[in-house]
Amino acid sequence: MKKEHAVIIPVILAGGSGTRLWPLSRECHPKQLLPLINDKTMLQNTLLRVQGLKGVSAPIIICTEEHRFLVAEQVRAIGDPATIIIEPVGRDTAPAVAVAALEAIRQDDDAVLLVLPADHVIGNEGNFAEAVARGASCAVHGHPVTFGIVPQSPHTGYGYIKKGEVLGGEDSSVFAVDCFVEKPSLEKARQYIKEGYLWNSGMFLFPAAGFMATLNEFEPVMADCVARAYAARTHDLDFTRLDSVAFSASPSNSVDYAVMERVRDTVVVPLDCSWSDVGSWESLWEIGKQDEQGNIFIGNVLAEDVTGSYIHAGDRLVAAIGLSNHIIVETKDALLVAAKDRTQEVKTIVNRLQLEKREEVRLHTKVFRPWGSYERVDCGERFQVKRIMVNPGATLSLQRHFHRAEHWVVVKGTAHIINGDQAIILSENQSTYIPLGTKHRLENPGTILLEIIEIQTGSYLGEDDIERFEDLYGR
Repeated sequence: MKKEHAVIIPVILAGGSGTRLWPLSRECHPKQLLPLINDKTMLQNTLLRVQGLKGVSAPIIICTEEHRFLVAEQVRAIGDPATIIIEPVGRDTAPAVAVAALEAIRQDDDAVLLVLPADHVIGNEGNFAEAVARGASCAVHGHPVTFGIVPQSPHTGYGYIKKGEVLGGEDSSVFAVDCFVEKPSLEKARQYIKEGYLWNSGMFLFPAAGFMATLNEFEPVMADCVARAYAARTHDLDFTRLDSVAFSASPSNSVDYAVMERVRDTVVVPLDCSWSDVGSWESLWEIGKQDEQGNIFIGNVLAEDVTGSYIHAGDRLVAAIGLSNHIIVETKDALLVAAKDRTQEVKTIVNRLQLEKREEVRLHTKVFRPWGSYERVDCGERFQVKRIMVNPGATLSLQRHFHRAEHWVVVKGTAHIINGDQAIILSENQSTYIPLGTKHRLENPGTILLEIIEIQTGSYLGEDDIERFEDLYGR
């Protein structure tokens, strides 16, 4: 017998790459982990949004190996307990949600999953909470629920949902789903708006056990691969690791195609909440607070005769004159200038960077690690200079390099260093030289941030020139 008020477990999908928001969003630091709307990251805003929902348990976050420490740190920063599950490889949303469903069933047989991407913006969170409450009353009785956004304009970048009959009486705001529709042409989108279609938000609510039963019926290979990967899971620090071989064998598919579009009893709850999936720089301009000239300026910006534009200055002064409807995004190592109505094409630039194997597609000059961060200051033929910041109490791995030597100078704090057979303590303005091939380790034993300047010299200075012998973080 089903509970009338089953526990709701949020499932936050945080594994995307956000390539259309390059150069701010990069493979190693994608948009869901950036503060694009306010001083919180998009992941943190999503977690805070579900904290206030009635009957909600601690969330399950699905992320990648590469992002796991950033995710854990952002969860810790807002004091929100969560289960963090690492996807060994990307297999679209259906296998990710299936893993979360198995974890939820382990916690509670009658658990209901609230599936949310980590990178959505929701303006009216009161309306969101009301929609979740309406959907939950359907989900506890076995109905898969999707949330359909009330459109603000004809949009060709979203799929649509056609509403069917009203469920629960004339005053109800829950509808049967007549059909799901792919991303349309502009003419079709205008027609859909007139006919009352909704945008497909990619947010869902359904019983965990029901989802797995449907997946077993329609995608048995996927269900089996995920079940084997979850059964062989291991725990590493704050993370749950799935069996890589079993999970990698799963077919790729989305929740929409694998489950939602195949079941007959799916319902849709309309949601009017100033929603955006922030799929481009233009969409970020649309949802932001514009000035009287329709501009949004972030950072050190000087503008003359500029209208309808979004300018983001990350590190340097950006000056603009006589522009209309443009996007300018500046970082330390890249500058994007684009017509506002062509920002979807940023992905073509990213594809070219990937083909050329350029570092600008993967990393910022400042790279975050579980122990702190490092930032490239300068580089040239056979040398590179980095600024390394180590958190209090943190330790880097015991390692060595085959192609480079390093010279460390302490700028601030205290460093405990293993350099070959020596263990030394260095304070400000002191230094040490680490010859090529020497085992070494850096630790911050103090209570303040440790800052050092690292000068690398050698024939090859890539990050993959590293052999680890001991590592607290399982790398």
